[in-house]
Amino acid sequence: MRYDRLIIVFLVMWLCFSIPVMGVTTYLGGRPQMSALISGVNEFSPGQDASIKVIVQNSGVQNLQFVNGGSISRDDLLTTAKTVSVGLSAGNAPIIVKSDPQIVGDIKSNEIRTVAITTKILPNANEGEYQIPLTISYTYLAAVDQPASDTLQSNYQLTSETFPITIKIKPQVKVEVLEAVPENLIVGSEGYLDLKIRNTGSEDGKKATVKLIRNGASPIIPTDSSVFIGDFPHNGTVTSRYKVTISGDAEKQTYPVDVVVTYENRDGDVVTSDIETIGIPIGGKISFAITSGPVQVVPGSQNVIQVDYQNTGVTTAYNAQSRLSVVDPFTSTDDTAYLGDLKPGQTATARYQMSADDTAAVKDYTLDTEIRYRDALDISHSSDIIHVPVQVQPKPASAGLMRALPIIVVIALMCIGAGYYFLVMKKKQ
Repeated sequence: MRYDRLIIVFLVMWLCFSIPVMGVTTYLGGRPQMSALISGVNEFSPGQDASIKVIVQNSGVQNLQFVNGGSISRDDLLTTAKTVSVGLSAGNAPIIVKSDPQIVGDIKSNEIRTVAITTKILPNANEGEYQIPLTISYTYLAAVDQPASDTLQSNYQLTSETFPITIKIKPQVKVEVLEAVPENLIVGSEGYLDLKIRNTGSEDGKKATVKLIRNGASPIIPTDSSVFIGDFPHNGTVTSRYKVTISGDAEKQTYPVDVVVTYENRDGDVVTSDIETIGIPIGGKISFAITSGPVQVVPGSQNVIQVDYQNTGVTTAYNAQSRLSVVDPFTSTDDTAYLGDLKPGQTATARYQMSADDTAAVKDYTLDTEIRYRDALDISHSSDIIHVPVQVQPKPASAGLMRALPIIVVIALMCIGAGYYFLVMKKKQ
């Protein structure tokens, strides 16, 4: 029995010494090694909305590793960059950074992340290379202590690193409108716009064309929209002339229009400059006013009435003709008149043949009149309706006598004849 117990104890001890020792791999030394560079295009144009793509890489390596029995396994490595955030600043570069710093998560050793950062290149950016600072912030495992076999104490540290990345601003033609002179630009008509522009950019444009473009729903609509100017060097100045139409629903105010230049750059590529928006004042539609007083007529009479028209617009009305619209109790056998060319502020007189019915009530009336004219480009227009005041006056007291005068004359002649007859007959007796 004693031997059986000894055999059991021996077997237990043998099993204990036969179990393999469990070891934990431990890394000593090393930390994250971050770097950044632009992916793809790094050359942009002034005024461009640019998405700058940045590659962030962790190239940290472990200096030493060994297997230590009885150690607790670590969750993080010394070379892992945790909760990495990437932010771009403008620095001295002519850009506006629109994106806030972005969280890209943990980046282990030999891993990379690509971050897209939204920016705006300023329209007045000068040609050249610019260094812009990219800041990478992260946390990493700086040290680990194991005060006891069952206790692990980790020490994390927050750090930031800044890397300069390079962008290039391409040369470009920049449009500056020095003068914009409207000619006969009024509501509902056609006219011309003369431009004088300068190239304030650093690029010398070749085979350039200046284009006038409608701005959204602006009532200024270019008819001739492109003028070829050839070479357009830096600080060069050119003039161009365009025919434009002003829609009839416009008002007397200033409206926008866009100007761009399409040209061939130094690389032989055909490119278009940034849009230059300018305001063009539009005159109101040619208007007319009646400067003469109310027309006075008498029932049952036929009269030649006069109406004075004045051009109250800002441009000349050519070949103007007026028309009077008569309604009951008035009639007319001549209701049109030729006024000729009316400059702004000028007045012309129209004469119409008009009759008032004998039964016309004594009161004030209003008749409509309008003017047809041509503008500077020989386009026909009609004015707004103008009202002509007409006053029907009562018949004068002598009017009844004048109407009865023929009867009185006849009666008088009959009386004279009868008297003469009786006188002659009396002499014969």
